[in-house]
Amino acid sequence: MKSVTSICRALRHGLALCSLLAGCLLAWPALAHKASDSYLTLRVQGSEISGQWDIALRDIEVALGLDADGDGEIRWGELRARHTALAAWALSGLTLERGGRCTLQVAGHAVDEHTDGAYAVLQLAGRCPGDAGPLTVDYRLLFDVDTLHRGLLKLALDGVDHASVLAPEQARPAFTPAPPGPAAAFVSFLRQGAWHIWIGFDHILFLVALLLPAVFERRARRWVGVPRFGLATRDVVAVVTAFTLAHSITLSLAALEWVSLPSRWVESAIAASVVAAAANNLRPLIGGRRWMVAFGFGLIHGFGFASVLADLSLPTASLAWSLAGFNVGVELGQLAIVAVFLPVAFVLRHTGLYRHVIFTGGSWAALVLAAVWFVERAFDLSWFG
Repeated sequence: MKSVTSICRALRHGLALCSLLAGCLLAWPALAHKASDSYLTLRVQGSEISGQWDIALRDIEVALGLDADGDGEIRWGELRARHTALAAWALSGLTLERGGRCTLQVAGHAVDEHTDGAYAVLQLAGRCPGDAGPLTVDYRLLFDVDTLHRGLLKLALDGVDHASVLAPEQARPAFTPAPPGPAAAFVSFLRQGAWHIWIGFDHILFLVALLLPAVFERRARRWVGVPRFGLATRDVVAVVTAFTLAHSITLSLAALEWVSLPSRWVESAIAASVVAAAANNLRPLIGGRRWMVAFGFGLIHGFGFASVLADLSLPTASLAWSLAGFNVGVELGQLAIVAVFLPVAFVLRHTGLYRHVIFTGGSWAALVLAAVWFVERAFDLSWFG
């Protein structure tokens, strides 16, 4: 009876760990690319509104169907033919209020390149009933079809700069002409840092691949369960600290625009990092120095995290607090993963479920998945839509 109870308990504990891996592995066709963002830049001086709104062509294609000839390429002619529909669709997802509802129109169209592809650029113009007081932004674009979508807002209100991330739970913020306190920028981007680590499935997969052997030690060329939880914790602390330090360095450098790398190089290298971490589990070459792998590839992952802040081009004063908040949010998201993963892995470390299914099977699955990501990203392919 005791052995049956132990098996049931191990299976129950393993379910949470398997779910964490399955969330990364089973939905993989949609996870190979950057999450959906739009970039909204507004200048409101008194009652006058101007600005621009950058929306990814891939998002517009989903909503409106730009690819008229079905050849997989969106050309300027196809986009131009849908300018009226595009303007109506976009403006249906944005309302500004200052002393009442503001009028807003699309005054021009263009196309621009961001780190993750081509974007339609909508030039905005409008007027508000009031010329003083707070401005309310009601953002609804794509939330009905993609709850992961975010609007990255850069606002100059009567000469005072503001920055915010617009999400379903924070879709109607109000801004005043008074300079925002540093706490507001810090808290706003702290939430988004935690959110972006959770939707950054390649980052999660890399971290999990490094954590999988944390409850093992290498003896006679075999993985053997560690005798004490403290040994596993020490290994995890080294790995997470190295990863944190590395991506904090490059996140800061890239967000401050001191260093810039092509998006395809960064995304391809991130996929390669998952391949390397998973392969090292199956045929160890690094041994107990996984913190070195975490640090080396963490430098690359930092450039991936930075794409959100770099594309927003925040003013320096706002960027400092936004960067700090975003970085702390990423760390809190990582710690949440570790807090769930490590105790369960330690309990299961001697079981066949962990050794063969989660550790070996999970490492193979991560390796294959990341290899496909690498080929897609490096050669700009999309095999699965």
